[in-house]
Amino acid sequence: MRTVSIRLNDSDYEALNDMLANMGQTKQTFYESYTKTALREWRIPFIIADPIDPFYSPSNINRLEHSFNQASEGKIITLTEDDLEAMGSE
Repeated sequence: MRTVSIRLNDSDYEALNDMLANMGQTKQTFYESYTKTALREWRIPFIIADPIDPFYSPSNINRLEHSFNQASEGKIITLTEDDLEAMGSE
């Protein structure tokens, strides 16, 4: 068995730690699985993605930006709780 040592700048090292912690992996398992898959497939093998909070999904961000733009342009409707209840009973 051999030891491999790599150098990362501090911010990349911390970002990698955070990402792998979110995935439940260690750097050791990350590099081992990457290496085994690369050797089996003889290519850069895969992407392990950090789970994305659905709030930050592209479709939700687009919807939020659209709503923000409407509000900025004064295209808003203000209703009270009573107004909403009345609409629900119609």
